[in-house]
Parts: sequence; C-alpha cells; structure tokens
Amino acid sequence: MKKQYVTTPNIDEVSITSGLFARISKLVKEQVLPCQWEILNDTAKDAVPDHSIENFSVAEGNDEGYPSHCIANFKIAAGLEKGDFYGMVFQDSDLAKWLEAVSYRLMSDPNEELEKIVDETIDIIGKAQQEDGYLNTYFTIREPQNRFTNLCECHELYCAGHMMEAAAAYYKATGKDKLLKIMCRMADLIDASFGPEENKRHGYPGHEEIELALVKMYKATKEERYLKLAKYFIDERGKTPYYFDIEFEKRNHASHFSYLYPPYGMYSNGPKYEQYHLPIREQKTFEGHSVRCMYMASGAIDVARLTEDKELLDACKGLYQNMVQKRMYLTGGIGSTPKAEMFTSDYDLPNDMVYGETCASVGVMFFTKRLLEAEQNGDYADTMERALYNTCLAGMSLDGKSFFYVNPLEVDPVISRENPDRAHVLPVRPAWFGCACCPPNLSRMITSLPEYMYTICNNEIYVNLYIANKAKLQLKDQTVDIEVQTEYPYKGKINLTAETEGKYAVCLRIPSWSREKWKAQINFFEVSQAVENGFLHLERTWKKGDKVTLELDFEPKRIYANPLVSKDVGKVAVQCGPLVYCLEEADNGKGLQRIYLPKDAGLKLAEKPEKLMGINEIYAKGYRLKTLENSQELYVENTKWNYELVNLTFIPYYTWANRGENEMTVWIHEK
Repeated sequence: MKKQYVTTPNIDEVSITSGLFARISKLVKEQVLPCQWEILNDTAKDAVPDHSIENFSVAEGNDEGYPSHCIANFKIAAGLEKGDFYGMVFQDSDLAKWLEAVSYRLMSDPNEELEKIVDETIDIIGKAQQEDGYLNTYFTIREPQNRFTNLCECHELYCAGHMMEAAAAYYKATGKDKLLKIMCRMADLIDASFGPEENKRHGYPGHEEIELALVKMYKATKEERYLKLAKYFIDERGKTPYYFDIEFEKRNHASHFSYLYPPYGMYSNGPKYEQYHLPIREQKTFEGHSVRCMYMASGAIDVARLTEDKELLDACKGLYQNMVQKRMYLTGGIGSTPKAEMFTSDYDLPNDMVYGETCASVGVMFFTKRLLEAEQNGDYADTMERALYNTCLAGMSLDGKSFFYVNPLEVDPVISRENPDRAHVLPVRPAWFGCACCPPNLSRMITSLPEYMYTICNNEIYVNLYIANKAKLQLKDQTVDIEVQTEYPYKGKINLTAETEGKYAVCLRIPSWSREKWKAQINFFEVSQAVENGFLHLERTWKKGDKVTLELDFEPKRIYANPLVSKDVGKVAVQCGPLVYCLEEADNGKGLQRIYLPKDAGLKLAEKPEKLMGINEIYAKGYRLKTLENSQELYVENTKWNYELVNLTFIPYYTWANRGENEMTVWIHEK
C-alpha cells in the first residue's frame, strides 16, 4: 500500500448551509439531543412504564418508550445513589453515543451550557471508574467478580469502545482531556488483560467496536500500544481453538441472554453470528449480526491503512463487493432476518421479514467512509449515499420524536399485529426502545456528517455527497475554500464555487444512476473529460470565483432486482436521484399488494413543498386487482381477474410512517 496524504475534513471546517440536511442537522442539535438527554435521565415529559427488561424483543418499542436508567446506573456505580442496575448489559453505550454526538455538535456550534452538562456527566463517569481503571456499570453493580468472563455476550469491550470514541471526540471538540484520561486508564487495563502474551487472555470482543475506537484513541494520544491492541483484536478473531468455546466451558455454560437466544444465549447462535468462524483475512462473505460485521470491517480498514496491510484491506474490499452485489436492499439496508439480526445467504432479501436495522446502515456509512479513505472509488460513495438517504433517514420521524429499529420494505399493520413472525416489523415508529442503540447512533452520524462529505487525497478534493455547504479544506499543500449550492436530493443541479486560487483538483462524483446522462461546465464552458472510478476529475489552476456546474439525471427511473432475488421477481421499484420511493396507504388506499404498475406508464415528478416537510412526489397510472365479488372461497378455478384503473402516488421512502399507521411497499407488481 502506497502511503498518501488522505484525510477527511474536521466538522468545524464544513458548514451545512441549506436544504434537507440543514433542516435535519438543526433538528438533531436543537430537539433530538435534548430529548435524548431527558430520556437517559428518565426525566422525559411522558412518564415511562417500568417494563421488565427480560420480556422484550430488542426491536420492540411503544409510544411511551422504555425507561433508560442509563445516568442512574452511572450514579449508582459511582456511589452517588442507591439502587440496582437496570437495562441491557450494554446500557452504558447509550450515554457514550450521546456524548459523542454532543461532541460533534460542539465542534460546529459551541455551547457553554451544553458543555457544562457534559463536564458534569464526565465527573460522574470518573467516579464510577474503579481503582484499576475498569469502567462498566453493569459489572460494577451486579457482577464485579465476573469481569471479562463473558466477552461473547456481555459487551464490556463494546461499551468501552463507544466511551473511547466519545472521549476522543470531546477532546477534539474542547481540548478537555478528563474523559480521555479516564478512557486511557480503561484502555491500559484492557491492554494489560488481552494480548498474545502467556499471562493474558487470548480473546476478542463478541460485538466489535473497540477496534475502531482504539484507533481513534491512538490518533488522539499517539500511544502506539492502542494501535497494536486494535490490530491484535482484528488478527486474533477466528483463530482456533475458538476463544468463546474456551470461555463457555470456563463459565459452566452460563448465559446472560438465554431468554433471547435459548438455551445458551448468544453462544447458541454459533461462530458466524459473531464473525469468529474464520480469520478476517479468510472471510469472503459477511456472516452473522449485520452491525457487528460493519464495525469489524471499519476497524479492520483503519488498522490496514495505518499498518499498510494490503492483504487485510483487500479482504475488506472483497466483503464489500459481496454485500452490495448480493446481500443489500435497494434502500441500503442490511440484515435479512430478525433471528439474531443477521445476514442470511446471497440474494435472500425478503421485503416483509427484513430486519434492516438502522444501526446497520449507520455502520454502512462508517464502512464506506473508510473505504473511500483507502481508495477513492465512487461506488463506495454511491453505497454511502444509498444508505444515508433511505434507511438512515427513515430511522427517524420527520419531527425527530420517534425512531425505527427495523426498516422494512413492505408493511401490513394487521399482519404485524397478528403474526408473531412479523412482530418486529412495526407500522409506526416508537418513542424509545429497551435496546436503544439506534437513536443515539443515528444522532452521532448526523452530527458528524461533514466528515463524510469530502475525502482529501494529496491535492485532490473528492466530493462524496452533494449537500449545500461552505467548506475550508486542508489539502496536502494548501488550504482551499469552496462553496456548494444545491437543492439535492430533490434537484440534480449542483453549483460549486472555488474561493481559493491555486492548482488542485476537484473530483465530482457521477452517481451510477446518472452515468449515462450528465453535464458539467466550468465557467459555462462544457467539460468533456471521462469519468474515472466514478469521479469526474477537474484539475486546473483555479481562480477565485471559478464556477463548476454539474447537472445529473433526475428523471424518475424503474429499478429491477436480479431474478435470483426471488421475492422481487415480476416486481418493479421507483427511484429518483438517490431517493428510493414507496407507495403508502395514506395516498393510495388499502391493498397495496394488489397494485400493478404498467410497463408503459409514465412517471411524473411533482414538487410538493407543503407535504412531509417538503418532498417531490411521483405520479403514475396503475391498476389495482379487484377482490373476488360474492365469493367467500379461499381458492377458486377459472376466475377472470378484474382490475380497476388507479392514480398512484409515490413518496420518498424515508418519509413513510409519518401520517399514522399505514400499509407501505417499495416493490410493486409490473403489468
């Protein structure tokens, strides 16, 4: 691997100025984060019932939500309050992700009052830390004698990793190192406990996360041991004898999650579930829990880049190709089954049984960002964009008050209520979850979005995402100011103005859906360069005020799945720009599975600024298969089917479930 100057901008170097993400970023900063803080403190406006933590599905939720008890757990562990631990064993991570999201918010928009809240919270975290550096409220309160004895299930390293990410982010945002020092003590304890040496545990996390967190700690502190430990966890995974087999026998087959995964908890799901079936370098397909896969690959790419490990990087690139070609939904969702939130097999992409966890698509963002840092290929940015504009955005209601854990492509509310196999497929977003990993994960991704918009390689600016912004970008040899103006994702015209003189390259992504039809100009003169690896490279000596205009193809398009995706044979979906569209009952009535879109039906795009906080709708003429008249028979012979002509209205997928309980479908029969 050739070492180059590759970086992404700091959050305070990119200001999102207008459009969809200006609204969403403001919503998260001003409403979502304060609301989540109240939930973490159990002071939310609506009192929440005391649900039994042993009796819910991880994706279950309701309008009132679940109590968090997260801050209370830290206060109890710190000796500031009396009580018992409540919540999932990894409840600490909810606070860590919130702290990280707030840190990113402080980078772009300093706020003394918010900073004070964080400082006071860090004081509590410090008091909860044990003398030897150990930090985990569950084990401190409930099982201090069992630390590091059930890595397979109990997420100690996962929680530590999330708090390390928060510590690195807060240090970068404020220069304050108290949380960083707290997590250095925890990292030092983990380093003293795990490794290849004879007197250490030869283990690795059940839920990957600490690998990429240790890399951030290494970057913040320059402590080489942290990078070495991250590499150890990556390389040790999959070696035989399996560490979790040894651990399982040592604890006499005891399980923390037997109520969710009988009889032996997460261990019952087998080696593929936690990606230890093979060393990472030998894995050809993502297997098991989809979020863990994304975190594993993200950490592996970080390690590969820093240690110049081409073999490890190539393995991650191979895993990516299998995922996008055979195991990813049109919406950028991953994870085909509610059984252990897992990938299944190639082309197994059911629409009504899908899991498509919000966290998994946030993980796709992490993964593709790192791939773009390793190799500037527009395909990675296309996948990032697909996940961002569809599944990630669908994970939160338009008002920021409720969230999806599962993101289906087909919903019938009656079936969701009555069929226990579809209980995870909710027709409305709950306010909170017993397992609340997704809401704060989405918050930290949105508040850190400037890091995803550009990749800088030497003196080349790669524009990954088209979001209106002003940016000050640190190139290898100079600092460059640019401004992007656009109404993307609802219009395909992007205007970029160079505000700095000098010789450098601006590389504009030409999305795969627009490769056959696009136009670019510099100062109104047409550009004729070829697209290379998905990017249009515009290298020249720029003058202040030079303008680049890119026009992409924003005609609505029909999308078809590979015939090997059996659930989508004979069906069609509609996409415009990066947005996948869907039919919803509120616009089209009941019986969406009886709707047909003719092959020759025109697709008309219409602006609707007053609807769903501003969208484009797509209209088409279609047919609805009529139900059988005067017949109570379930199966019939020689029936002549009758169709009625209907006007179809498609809305962006991310906006569904914002108008009450509804049927919804992405894939439609074609006639």
